[in-house]
Amino acid sequence: MPPIVSIVGKSNSGKTTLLEKLIPELRRRGYRVGVVKHHAHADFEFDVPGKDTWRMAQAGAEAVAIASPGKIGLVRRVEREPALDEVVTLFADSVDIVLTEGYKWAGKPKIEVSRAARSTTLICDPSELLAVVADHPLNLPVPQFDLDDIVGLADLIERRFLRTA
Repeated sequence: MPPIVSIVGKSNSGKTTLLEKLIPELRRRGYRVGVVKHHAHADFEFDVPGKDTWRMAQAGAEAVAIASPGKIGLVRRVEREPALDEVVTLFADSVDIVLTEGYKWAGKPKIEVSRAARSTTLICDPSELLAVVADHPLNLPVPQFDLDDIVGLADLIERRFLRTA
C-alpha cells in the first residue's frame, strides 16, 4: 500500500488549489501520484449527462467502466461508503503516494490548509497534523508552510514518505 497523506481544511480553504500545485511538483520529482477526493453527499455526477456511460448508469447498471488506450474510469454503486484503504487498493499498484482531499477522520497523516479570510481556527488538533499550510501565522508544534511554498511542502512529503534510503 502506498503512503497516504490527507489534505484537510474548511470548505473553500484552498485544498484543491494546493493539490493542483503539489501534484505536478511531486510528478516533476519522478513520483506517481494518486488522489482520492472525499465527497460528503451520497450521490455525485462523475460522468457527463447524455454520454453513453451516463445513460447506462441511469438505466440501472450497478457498475459502469470506460476504458481507452490512455485511461480507465469506473463508477460503481455501493451500499456503504468504502473505507479510504479500500478505495486506494483499486489503484495502489500504479502510484507511489496517494493524496486525499478530505478524509480528516481516516487516521492518515494530515496537512491542514488554512486561510485567514475563511477562518484562523484549525479543524484538526495540532497533535494530529503533519504540517499546516496557511497565509497567517500560527504557533504550532508542526512545520508551517506558506500557501505558495509548494517546494518546501513537497520536500517534507518526500523526506517523510518517499525516500527509501
